[in-house]
Amino acid sequence: MDETTVLRLELRDFRNFSSIEFRPSPSGLTVVQGDNGAGKSSLLEAIVYASTLQSFRGAPREAIVRQGAAEAGVRCDILAGARKVEVGIEILPGRRDRAFHNGQRVPGARGLLEVLRTTLFTPDDLALVKGPPAGRRDFIDDVLAAGHPRLAADRAGLDRVLRHRNALLRQLGGRLDSEAAATLDVWDDRLAQIGDRLATSRADLVDALSPFSAAAFSILAADAGRFEMRYLRSWEGSLSSALASARREDLRRSTTTLGPQRDELELIAGGLDARTRLSQGRQRCVALSLRLSSHHLMTAITGTAPVLLLDDAFSELDEGTARALVGELPGGQGLLTTAGELPPGAAPELVVHLSEGRLEQ
Repeated sequence: MDETTVLRLELRDFRNFSSIEFRPSPSGLTVVQGDNGAGKSSLLEAIVYASTLQSFRGAPREAIVRQGAAEAGVRCDILAGARKVEVGIEILPGRRDRAFHNGQRVPGARGLLEVLRTTLFTPDDLALVKGPPAGRRDFIDDVLAAGHPRLAADRAGLDRVLRHRNALLRQLGGRLDSEAAATLDVWDDRLAQIGDRLATSRADLVDALSPFSAAAFSILAADAGRFEMRYLRSWEGSLSSALASARREDLRRSTTTLGPQRDELELIAGGLDARTRLSQGRQRCVALSLRLSSHHLMTAITGTAPVLLLDDAFSELDEGTARALVGELPGGQGLLTTAGELPPGAAPELVVHLSEGRLEQ
């Protein structure tokens, strides 16, 4: 099995860093310690940005560029199997980012994902379990895009079709003439094609993730029973037929009432709905199991282990769960940030301290 390794990270005017260079251990665990607000998460954010052109914090470009600077830069030297790649990104507020591989322009995130994949753990992952369905759908779609970058086009296509279809429904105000019906037919056909394909891809992915997540949960929460995931569509049969049947309701409500944007990922542990019936500690175990399962599946699909990024991921865990998670962390390169002590049982290859914009061993 190959591994993806971040050899060197260099940031310019990124978040609170005017300039910084970070060389994590190429294998094993690197721990970055520092006070809250020192910028530990920003280092991991930059690595994720070098893979996806997105902030895992949901921040716009204007928030990523250091105050007073015109743009930010990220350079990430990567060893992908036997191939060395220098990823360079210019982050430009108000404009599209410019991304490069070894100095050659790449069109977008699809090209980046083919070189660098990451698995990110944060305390906010609890929202995967407790939060609304959109977060769970995003989780599935993110894993799909990482394993099969071309499928990201279906996700973008669905958003585009829904914007047009919902705008038309609002414009109609519940009234439908023959011309409007013909236009709505066009959008229904496009939605049905993309929607059926995307929902099938999601359901297949959930089936593939399930054994990995069940195995992880059985270790993290040994006495909590079996963990199961189910992908639930918001319609039965073909999406084309379902849209036709729902047209009157869509017109009445001026929105699209079914489709992949309404689907749910059901999470069941010990026969209980994980969203509403588990303790918060057990819910964290479910969230951790989802992240671990995505990492193992990506490794199986691509033949290359993603880089593990753990952003203060142990801060809300009890000691037993923390020890179990340390024992379950896959091999390869991992980066852990913490404002406190090392997690119990952790044996890092490298520990660095971040203070006032500087890294010290």
